[in-house]
Amino acid sequence: MDTFQIRSYGIGELARCYAPNITAGAARRKLMYWISLQPALVDALHASGFSQKVRSFTPAQVRLIVKALGEP
Repeated sequence: MDTFQIRSYGIGELARCYAPNITAGAARRKLMYWISLQPALVDALHASGFSQKVRSFTPAQVRLIVKALGEP
């Protein structure tokens, strides 16, 4: 199995890493729901420049997500 790499990911691309067996849209919704359950993660992502208008995560944001949710 490949090791998960910290790099830039499109939101859907990262979501599919966490939920590969569902549709891309459902995976995106699920990832954003999991993120919403972690207020400290939400705050950290917003502090790093993330907003609803952004379509991708930076490596720093991916690192925050992996720290909070674990590796996909």
